[in-house]
Amino acid sequence: MPALCPDFASSRALQAIGKLLEARAGQQIAANRVWRVETALTPMLRAHGIVSMDQLVVRLSADRHGPLADAVVDALLNQETSFFRDAGVIEQVVDAARELQKVNPGKRLRIWSAGCSVGQEPYSLAMLFAEAALTHQMEMPEIIATDVSPIALARARAGRYSQFEIQRGLPVRRMVSWFDAQQEDWVARPDLVRRVQFRRHNLAKDPAPGGKFDIVLCRNVMLYFAQAVRAQVFATLRAGMREGGLLVLGAGETAIGQTDMFVPSERFRGFYKAQSGDVVTMSR
Repeated sequence: MPALCPDFASSRALQAIGKLLEARAGQQIAANRVWRVETALTPMLRAHGIVSMDQLVVRLSADRHGPLADAVVDALLNQETSFFRDAGVIEQVVDAARELQKVNPGKRLRIWSAGCSVGQEPYSLAMLFAEAALTHQMEMPEIIATDVSPIALARARAGRYSQFEIQRGLPVRRMVSWFDAQQEDWVARPDLVRRVQFRRHNLAKDPAPGGKFDIVLCRNVMLYFAQAVRAQVFATLRAGMREGGLLVLGAGETAIGQTDMFVPSERFRGFYKAQSGDVVTMSR
């Protein structure tokens, strides 16, 4: 594939691709991310036999909702993730769930992993909660994991990871307990897969999944949204949560100064507590 031309950042091709990403995922190609476009799209273009960005745009104009558009959006989304990413945060989610369960004994907790990518975060939670159920007599919560990318969700449901992916953050003890080696990959056992429900969901457009959640993880997603979209995403998250529920953002993200729907949790550092009051969301 030819290298991008020097003025690609202002080219019509980039503008068209940027509009597709914003329309489909609510994300923008910021100036500091333009350099990633060629690197991200080159393998996908090669796989589809496309030799230039202009040719890609022509093909996309004929079908903006087909598999090629899915592949473009998926390639541009940042799917950087790992098992037990920021392990202290994941472990604190279990501690928070234990406290919430004390407040509401007998009620099964619900957890939403928003922007779950290929599934490492929700599977990490499922492993921890399964272990906590044995050691602390905790009931296994309902874990809903969502992402805008159907390609990422297909991988998550399959629970199949490369040797490199499985070694990133996953202790050997848990690896052999929850995964089976198949050729050069590792595949999650059915007992782990059944503990997570994967659904397609667009944070920028769709209402929250049905029911109310006690804990919502939306880590390293907000920073890719424009301010107006971010405000709506906060409203969507709040609408899907019980009063007093907890929101978990990425290390470089904050709700402070972004919304009055969440305030810092006094009990759990870095978490945000859902405030009471009516939640107003945009019509869809």
